Amino acid sequence: MPTVVLMDVSLSMTRPVSLDGSEEFQRKNLAVHGLNMLFEHMASNYRLEFTALMAFSSLWELLVPFTRDYNALQEALSNLEDYDKTCVESALHGVNNVVQQEWGNACPCQVVLVTDGSLGIGKGSLRHSLQTLKQRGDDKKFPLPFPFPTKLFVMCIANAEELQMTDGMDNLEELLRLSGGDGQIFTMEGPLCMKSVQAMFGRLIDHAYSPFHAVLHCGNLSSDVQVFPRPEPIIVDDEVDPMPRNVNTDLEIMGFIEIADIASPPVISRHLVLPIAVNKEVDEVGAGTAEELEEEPSSSQMAGKSPNFCVLLHGSLKVEGMVALVQLGPEWYGMLYSQADSKKKSNLMMSLFEPGSEPLPWLGKISHLGPISEAAENPYGEDDSKSPFPLQPPVKRSYAQNVTVWIKASGLQTDVQKILRNARKLPDKTQTFYKELNRLRKAALAFGFWELLKGVAELLERECTMLPDSAHPDAAFQLSHAAQQLKLASTGDSQYAAFDHNIVPMHTDFSS
Repeated sequence: MPTVVLMDVSLSMTRPVSLDGSEEFQRKNLAVHGLNMLFEHMASNYRLEFTALMAFSSLWELLVPFTRDYNALQEALSNLEDYDKTCVESALHGVNNVVQQEWGNACPCQVVLVTDGSLGIGKGSLRHSLQTLKQRGDDKKFPLPFPFPTKLFVMCIANAEELQMTDGMDNLEELLRLSGGDGQIFTMEGPLCMKSVQAMFGRLIDHAYSPFHAVLHCGNLSSDVQVFPRPEPIIVDDEVDPMPRNVNTDLEIMGFIEIADIASPPVISRHLVLPIAVNKEVDEVGAGTAEELEEEPSSSQMAGKSPNFCVLLHGSLKVEGMVALVQLGPEWYGMLYSQADSKKKSNLMMSLFEPGSEPLPWLGKISHLGPISEAAENPYGEDDSKSPFPLQPPVKRSYAQNVTVWIKASGLQTDVQKILRNARKLPDKTQTFYKELNRLRKAALAFGFWELLKGVAELLERECTMLPDSAHPDAAFQLSHAAQQLKLASTGDSQYAAFDHNIVPMHTDFSS
């Protein structure tokens, strides 16, 4: 999940802050100190995160495009210049442009807005932007909400009391609401000092940038891993009292299944799984230049000499063409698989299924799966020529039955013409005639299409009057009988319009 850091470099950020008789610092210096702390944390724990740095006042500037080189980001922070007034709207337009050019609309992104809470004056201020939201044309729309999934974090180099003295907090809360509400506003607690800004950015790190460490188990084997990005809590809508469900830190592999059997299942998120030992070796290799950091460290490339179950698992899945089903929590499952980024590099990935005991209907309940050795006979056959999947449902689904559906007028016309063709071939086509007639009758009753029954009855009466002299006498009796039954059904009388009732051929002296 890439991050955009949006740094306020307006004149208000140069306001001095007295630090207990020591040299004076500007609010900008506090902001830079907090961002350096964030970048150092990400360099150690979020090496795979792409981060961009932007500065803004009345205009915006991309200082560092998306990169994993945190040295370049810190160097750009040390060279910030001061500009004029604050214009948050212009900066948000810049974020929109930068993210869409690099990642498009599908990739979720985190935006860290660092400001002092002085949100400008007059035209171009955040107050003015929010007041004029409803008086804008399509060509001057406010940039929020972004067209891509966003988490907005506002870091205020001010305490809550200072923001409450103006409408700054109210405007920031409205900004957060417009972004989708998936974010948070952080303020400094106590006096404005280095210690307070460290505590504030520490809360941001704990909330959004804490690494997710877990232990991957498979029988007696286990491995410490980091899951990246951190899995988000899931809320199941169909529960009576929905509660956030979190991925367990103990991930248990339930078994293995062929890729062809699991196909391309629906997932809610995808994550990279890295062995913890690999991360340590990465740190020992060196600081990492920009070019080195652009290449993701894969488990197969950086296994080192120490044995690691995660590396063994990754290689096995890749060679055998299988996936591992893993339990994430109570009645919640996912899968581990090898995904190739290029011809020479691949990564161990984890995809999360929707919570539930049967996330993939064609596999049935995950808890009912078992090893092949326990089956009476090999479900794949002796030569792997068949597969036990997909499972056939015990009850025939409604969409699998021969249900009559009329999406276009041509379909209805075809069914009526089929009845008329069989009517002209009576009595030879008596059984087919009544089969098609009952199929149309049931569909019309299901749709409440009474006029159709009456119309087909009139068509049958017309066919009866147009029978040639050479026609079999039974044809006239059957057509009149069928027309009469359709007319009775069109009245809606429960005696004649029962859905399960079928019109049967009229018994005549000519029927035999």
